[in-house]
Amino acid sequence: MSPRGDNFEMSSPPVPSPCINVCRMNPASGLCEGCWRTLDEIAAWSRLDEDEKRAVWTLIDTRRAASVPSKEPR
Repeated sequence: MSPRGDNFEMSSPPVPSPCINVCRMNPASGLCEGCWRTLDEIAAWSRLDEDEKRAVWTLIDTRRAASVPSKEPR
């Protein structure tokens, strides 16, 4: 409880958009080359709640990691 007796939780800051203003869709992957989102994810962003936005960020991180070539010797 707060000092005034209110019963509320501290909210975390809003989840930022992954958009970096490099808006080019890659036809092969279906992902934006700037933010790594699909068109559906881009279109839905403003309607997503904070947990859903965090889930999109997790997908973006997974996509980026999968695109980095392995550094293992041949």
